[in-house]
Amino acid sequence: MLADRYGCLLFDLDGVLYRGEEAVPGAREALKAVREARTPVAFLTNNSSRTPEQVAAKLEGLGFAAAPSEVVTSAIATADILASRGGGTAFVIGGDGLVRALTDAGLHLLDGDPDHVDLVVVGIDEGLSYASLRRACLLVQRGARLVATNVDRTFPAEGGEVWPGAGALVAAITTATGIHAEVVGKPSAPLFEAALGRAGGGAPLVVGDRLDTDIAGAEALGWDSMLVLTGVSTERDLDGSPVRPTYVAEDLSALLRDDVPRRRT
Repeated sequence: MLADRYGCLLFDLDGVLYRGEEAVPGAREALKAVREARTPVAFLTNNSSRTPEQVAAKLEGLGFAAAPSEVVTSAIATADILASRGGGTAFVIGGDGLVRALTDAGLHLLDGDPDHVDLVVVGIDEGLSYASLRRACLLVQRGARLVATNVDRTFPAEGGEVWPGAGALVAAITTATGIHAEVVGKPSAPLFEAALGRAGGGAPLVVGDRLDTDIAGAEALGWDSMLVLTGVSTERDLDGSPVRPTYVAEDLSALLRDDVPRRRT
């Protein structure tokens, strides 16, 4: 089967294994078969709101076998990079996963209305208030470096809906300040490389639902990829796109077949 051709499989989550609180049809069965074939896997996500433990628990709750050690989030990758540069003070827009990752990495987070910080770090934040957005803009205007866990404009939700992503929040700050963020998550390399390390190395296949993040990031690294049409990107998006996945599949069941054609033209 296709999965056997690779040393490991790196799975995106939203739009690949689940949409919102619903498992993608057929995804549980496909991942179970991959596990039974003993192909190493890792899960990588641009969603910074959850900890690896929370991500693994969600996967388990939806019927997927998963361990926190197999999960790499954009929050973890962001915290690691900022810590390697010496850390500093930070004002955060984001969920528990980002706050915990930055705190565990030794950064000093300032709440409320600080006058100055070294960093403004932005991830997805479903409880974002205008006051926090205003404070983030003021801090960036005063010289704080703007860092984004990711700039996904949207993410897929249950029922086929598409909701605003972290990129929409970052865009609001850029619009107000004229400052563009440093981006850590996909399609940038650090998240992919961290996931490959979690999976134990080898030649990876990146499985994702977005041309602009999952597939573009894999292509930049020279890795094979499979676009599944269960999330954001569609067949129409492939027309004229400079980003070309190695494989295109309707869903994850393609991993269990031997007859999946290689790169589209």
